[in-house]
Amino acid sequence: MEFMIKNVKAIFVLLFVTSILSLSFIGKDMNSIGLNIGDKAPNIRLNLDEQVIDLRQMEGNMVLISFWASFDASSRLTNANLYHAIQGMDNIKMVSVSFDDYQSIFEDAINKDLISSDNCFMKRFDRSTKEYRTYQVENGFKNYLLNENGTIIAKDLNSEELKKYLN
Repeated sequence: MEFMIKNVKAIFVLLFVTSILSLSFIGKDMNSIGLNIGDKAPNIRLNLDEQVIDLRQMEGNMVLISFWASFDASSRLTNANLYHAIQGMDNIKMVSVSFDDYQSIFEDAINKDLISSDNCFMKRFDRSTKEYRTYQVENGFKNYLLNENGTIIAKDLNSEELKKYLN
């Protein structure tokens, strides 16, 4: 009888612990929105003249989001190299977002870097913009590679690393 009571106590404790653990996962999205690898990338909506880019509408394709500025030589070079690395590839789309103060300087940079303006956007360099805050650009200009579901699979890639992901 004593052996049976010990087993019942052990089973009760096990059930209690597993129920507490399972309750801790209620309401948690396993693919939460964030900026870490494995997170779903935060949505951005950008307007360029009459063209609107909505990140959620690009799901189904791999997407490379690149944040840069014409005044930041390193981010500008990385952006241009990434753009040229994916040319001719049908399995990826690029959204290039520049944080600059002047449209003319932005346009001069993309012309000199031989970048198409199709998916290249300029946002005023303003720390209060949604994109700046959401993607934590204050921590530096970055890029994010998203899979077909909008999940971040890599970040801060150079062109050679990007090619390895795409091949």
